[in-house]
Amino acid sequence: MKHYLSSFQDVIKNAWDAPALTDFDGEVDLTYGQVAEKLARYHLLFEAAGIQKGDKIAICGRNCANWAVSYLAIATYQAVMVAILPDFAPDSVQGLVNHSDAKFFLVGDNVWRNMTQKGLDHTSMPSLKGIICIQDFSLLYSEGKALEKAYKNLDKLFAEKYPNGFGKDDVNYAVDNLDEVALINYTSGTTSDPKGVMLTNKNLSANVQFALKRIPNKPGWNVLSMLPLAHMFGMAFEFLYQMAGGCHVYFLSKTPSPQVLMKGFAEVHPYMILTVPLVIEKIIKSKVFPVINKPYMKVLWYTPGIKNIIRKKVNEQLMAAFGGKLRYLIIGGAALNRDVEKCLRQIKLCYTVGYGMTECAPLIGYEDWFNFAERSCGKIVDGMEITVDSPDPEHVVGELMVKGDCVMKGYYKNPEATASIFNDGWMRTGDLGVIDKHGNIFIRGRNKSVIIGPSGQNIYPEEIEGKLNNIEGVVETVVVDRGGKLTALVYLDKELLKTELAVKSQDQVLEEIRIKANKMLPAFCRLQQMEAVDKEFAKTPKRSIKRFLYS
Repeated sequence: MKHYLSSFQDVIKNAWDAPALTDFDGEVDLTYGQVAEKLARYHLLFEAAGIQKGDKIAICGRNCANWAVSYLAIATYQAVMVAILPDFAPDSVQGLVNHSDAKFFLVGDNVWRNMTQKGLDHTSMPSLKGIICIQDFSLLYSEGKALEKAYKNLDKLFAEKYPNGFGKDDVNYAVDNLDEVALINYTSGTTSDPKGVMLTNKNLSANVQFALKRIPNKPGWNVLSMLPLAHMFGMAFEFLYQMAGGCHVYFLSKTPSPQVLMKGFAEVHPYMILTVPLVIEKIIKSKVFPVINKPYMKVLWYTPGIKNIIRKKVNEQLMAAFGGKLRYLIIGGAALNRDVEKCLRQIKLCYTVGYGMTECAPLIGYEDWFNFAERSCGKIVDGMEITVDSPDPEHVVGELMVKGDCVMKGYYKNPEATASIFNDGWMRTGDLGVIDKHGNIFIRGRNKSVIIGPSGQNIYPEEIEGKLNNIEGVVETVVVDRGGKLTALVYLDKELLKTELAVKSQDQVLEEIRIKANKMLPAFCRLQQMEAVDKEFAKTPKRSIKRFLYS
């Protein structure tokens, strides 16, 4: 297996002056050669601080080019990168820095500001030898004089180490460490508190090499990075795989609203968009559905001959909105709304739904868009095996279990959690599903969220939520068991329902929604109660609902 840093090193030497990392609507704009030089400067500071190979270096900050540089500096130094999501509360960030035994901290300006306002500084993280701000490279703390001196004299030290100037021949990264832990990624906590997932260079390289093979890219192609870099989907497939292929990565630091995204797509012209269902659903529901749901369009949409012309036109307009150079639209993190997916297939958009988890760095399932089976999440990727803990894997739902090159080493300092997730060499995903005879993976729900019905039937909340979310006026839902009664917590679009709510009570509207949903559901999983919530459900940075908060 080729080390992902070997691919990155090849790109640096072959595309030295090519654009590499850019802050969208920002000031930082780096070539591959400039990135390599920044890594070498970081290495001098790590060395001065006494950081050794295998030591932990934590990083926590918003997406930006300097975050990417910081990651690569850690990886090429052969330290272990500790990825912490910037959305975590200040005391959680401090706790994870300490839990990981980090000896250095690369922190975003906003994160550090929030921490210091809470009275958290280097004294609350006593193992740290130094703290550097990601945005401006300022030294926020130095345990000893050596780091402080090196920081003040960095240009001189750099010139002394590279008296003939820094060039391609000075780029030589270690690539004989595939089995060593490269990253501790603290999960976003969809169903529980964060855990430190230990991933090796082999795990990362397996993902990157699969992507280069199946989703090929090349220098000159652009991508807009909008998922959190501290989350494995964003890190692996909006950054590492692009850098290994020589692409130009633009970082979006603002909240990816449809307006912000459309501006980014129009200016960056990405070859690939990696996103979560919520983003695509908002775009389709706001840009496409209002047009095709008009009475005359509903007729034309299914009229032989003319329907192909109309659907092609919608495809062309969407492709133009996505920047005009889109080759791959990859969706992951949750199930795609059924009506939205149906529309995407009808217009033949180049979308596919992937499947993964942090513990697999992250990829488990993928299929090319032209072979993708509707409602599935792809087939098992190269170097991996998958099975279903079920007597009939094609028809009887069971827990999906995997093993292979992408699977983590375990949870950091948590042997109990590690032991609980592995079974005879297989890792339990916690996801419930089936696999058809063609190898397509179909997820039905999460093991932790399944509800046992009064007659022992398995009820999968996610499937009921899919029905509810397709009903007009419903934004999002969470289905739970309330004292033996199947209950839907519903966040309503009150603006859309303004006319109805003017003549009906909210309870009446909810009851009508319950009746509509139950007509689409088997008797054993019909809803008995509805509860309205006043605001969106709390979500992880990848926009998955934190279900454990509502169970």
